[in-house]
Amino acid sequence: MSTLTRFSVQPLSTMTRRLADVASARREPDLVIQGARVLSTYSERFLEGREVWISGGRIAAVKPAGSYRGGSAKLYDAKGGIIAPGLVDPHIHIESSMVTACAYAEAALLNGTTTIFCDSHEIGNVMDVDGVEAMLEDARQAPLSIFLTVPSTVPATTPDLETAGGDLTPDKIAALFDKWPEAVALGEKMDFVPVAMGDERSHAILAAALERGRPVSGHVYGREFVAAYAASGVTDTHEAIDRDIADDLLEAGLWIFLRGGPPTTPWHSLPQAIKTITELGASHKRVAVCTDDRDAEDLLAFGLDWVTREAVKYGMRPEQAWAMGSLHGATRFGMEGEIGGLGGGRRADLVLLSDDLTPVSTWYGGELVVDGKKITPILDETLSKPYRYPDTAYHTVKLPKNLKLTPDLPTETVVAHTIKTELPGITLGHVTVTLEPANDWQPHFDRHDLCFVTVVERHGKSAGNIAHGLLNGFGLRQGAVASSVGHDSHNIIVAGTNAADMQVALDAIEEKQGGVCVVMDGKVTAMVPLPIAGLLSDKRVHQVADEVKALKLEWEKAGCTIAYMGFNLIPLSVIPEIRITDKGLVLVPEMVISPLFEKT
Repeated sequence: MSTLTRFSVQPLSTMTRRLADVASARREPDLVIQGARVLSTYSERFLEGREVWISGGRIAAVKPAGSYRGGSAKLYDAKGGIIAPGLVDPHIHIESSMVTACAYAEAALLNGTTTIFCDSHEIGNVMDVDGVEAMLEDARQAPLSIFLTVPSTVPATTPDLETAGGDLTPDKIAALFDKWPEAVALGEKMDFVPVAMGDERSHAILAAALERGRPVSGHVYGREFVAAYAASGVTDTHEAIDRDIADDLLEAGLWIFLRGGPPTTPWHSLPQAIKTITELGASHKRVAVCTDDRDAEDLLAFGLDWVTREAVKYGMRPEQAWAMGSLHGATRFGMEGEIGGLGGGRRADLVLLSDDLTPVSTWYGGELVVDGKKITPILDETLSKPYRYPDTAYHTVKLPKNLKLTPDLPTETVVAHTIKTELPGITLGHVTVTLEPANDWQPHFDRHDLCFVTVVERHGKSAGNIAHGLLNGFGLRQGAVASSVGHDSHNIIVAGTNAADMQVALDAIEEKQGGVCVVMDGKVTAMVPLPIAGLLSDKRVHQVADEVKALKLEWEKAGCTIAYMGFNLIPLSVIPEIRITDKGLVLVPEMVISPLFEKT
């Protein structure tokens, strides 16, 4: 039994005669899927009574039922189910799932996704080019078609505002394009304000992609930035958070990726953004759907198939929604001749659906990898032999000793700049509170609903940079929580009510070389270890999903008002209004460091 790889299907250029012979019934197909209704993403229709002929991992033809008269082909009875092209996710971050690309493939295929376009800026922020290339090697071994949108904003801000492990310069980005054929676009250009203001480095990075004919993906908040952003060469975005900015972006010539996230997370913008179609009458021809960020548990429960069903729920016809989940993403990246539809010559990346568009079985390159919602032995064999990351990836948490994890208690009346956490957790409020002299911190915590928050530089690039802040409304009443996934420089963020529990959390992360944890009364009550670059587990996706589920339960018991993935965004210094990095409190969009306390 051969091991699957993404290269198990030969290039179309070497197979045209073979496929023509099969389509003309001069040669036997390898596989015939019979008894199917076909969902055509080209005409957006359901076609009754069809069968799909497959040869060499590609579609030879879609024929009327009964066309195949018998011979040596393997037969699969779809029993009246819907055969559709595999889903194409145009924007995701593998690292958010906390698993490697090989492990990610299992969840994706279970949910009918056969192609993804990933932005690996998280591992780039930790390990620079070495991290991006390691993930590309992982992707090559994974049983999934994985393409890279090259990280464009590493670090997210200047060294004056935070310390990152990586620095992807225009020259490094150009070299990645030139070396790796999987590098098909520039990843989300998150520094939209510098782009709009004409920042030299930002535009040099754009040029590295545009000079090579690569499209540029975007990330923008605020209608006032749309015109300059589009003029700078950005041609897609997943950050359309409402109807009106989605409409502006479409009219400016950008593709829109409707982001569907579990409703309890900050990433569920589809219901509002889709109104540019359902209320304002825009065409859906340049609209796709994407997942963006998923942890391992949500990756299994809320895949791109779920997002596609959400599009139906909010007004699209099923045929339109599936096209938005497959053909449209392929078309955006110029791959509609290879994936996204059931035309002749396309990869045989197929999914068998129930009537409500729930995936039942999945074929990847003509191989049945999921059957009856369970992975098949050939996929299990492949997943049992994952890529091993370089040893350096397992040693990225480098902390000095004797860190002071909490700020000094003010001895006189001060105004404190606090970080207000509110659902869903993307934007954070800047709230000032007056602190009168007290014997300890508890009166301040009780009166203003505060707790400590600290960011520790963990890349070994400083003399132990550490910054202290106060969270307002986070809800933590005792203990501590911590994460090595503090976006986007991925330093360690710790929140707590006392230094002792915060130190236990920090020690646990250092011991495991990364992770997310909850600490109560000096003990770690839940942890997801992330030993690869402090971002990824080396376990299978279901194992990590179980760990994440346990973490979420303890996180809620601790009283935290925003989910841990929202907590990870607290250091993300390109989103308003106030953030905290290892250099201190950052006021956005002024992009200046503010002191924690000021005298009245």
